[in-house]
Amino acid sequence: MIDLANIRKRNTAEIAQRIVQDIPDGAHVNLGIGQPMKISNYLPPDREILLHSENGLLGMGPLAEGDQIDYDIANAGKQPVTMLRGASLFHHADSFAMIRGGHIDICVLGAFQVSVKGDIANWRTSDPKAIPAVGGAMDLALGAKKLFVMMEHLTKSGQSKIVQECTYPLTALSAVHCIYTDLATIEVTPSGLVAIDWVDGLSFSDLCELSGVSMIERK
Repeated sequence: MIDLANIRKRNTAEIAQRIVQDIPDGAHVNLGIGQPMKISNYLPPDREILLHSENGLLGMGPLAEGDQIDYDIANAGKQPVTMLRGASLFHHADSFAMIRGGHIDICVLGAFQVSVKGDIANWRTSDPKAIPAVGGAMDLALGAKKLFVMMEHLTKSGQSKIVQECTYPLTALSAVHCIYTDLATIEVTPSGLVAIDWVDGLSFSDLCELSGVSMIERK
């Protein structure tokens, strides 16, 4: 039994910063609702990363505060955001044309489950009381050149969200390229899952046991 009480997990800010490390300069990036929206607060000022919103905005900046707040300028989760210099506004139909046309380099989504093959389930659980939220996730998962997932590693009941096969309704098949959690960074490859890094105090064997799936350790 692995005791996580004494292991310091990554917080949302740290996961966001870890994801930014893997985003190349000049990339056009869409941020999904939930944890991924925090990424806009951690863009290095010396790098050019263009954040895209399906609402019709390219060049999104950090979340707005105080006098910056304009509710007509919002991210996918309806949170007011700022615009970087040179940002563009356009119709949401044009925004989805960018997504469906393959012009988005990276999309970062949250997920309920990710399989070892890179299948993603993120719009509905088995809870009959939960409201389904399909949104634009299916377009984004298949339209973006790369799909990153940002999520907690375990459910509240301690079950791994990384699974052999998804049991929730699927959003997309074999779409995920990399998984970023509060415990680890895991790449999805044709040869299987590859653990890139994990938090201090957790061994590779511990990570595999908690995940409940086979992984390869990157040397």
